[in-house]
Amino acid sequence: MAKKTTATKTPRKPNAALMKPVQPDAILAAVVGSEPASRGELTKKLWDYIKKNGLQDATKKTNINADAALKAVFGGKAQVTMFEMTKLVSAHIK
Repeated sequence: MAKKTTATKTPRKPNAALMKPVQPDAILAAVVGSEPASRGELTKKLWDYIKKNGLQDATKKTNINADAALKAVFGGKAQVTMFEMTKLVSAHIK
């Protein structure tokens, strides 16, 4: 009977591109602040803003209803999906 060997897992390295601080432009800075932050931190701040202001759609949780500040970030759209949101926010990062 052959003995099973367990492969040792190497710890995952964080993606350097996601950890690098980026600068939000003036439109995005109105929502998340003007300090440089990693993409992950910006997304977290954006979700904090969405939850604080009750902008997540009540019936379909993957949709975000934009207020005046987020409409500017979303290119004038009143509602976007959370997946579409990341694409639209990328346009506001330098």
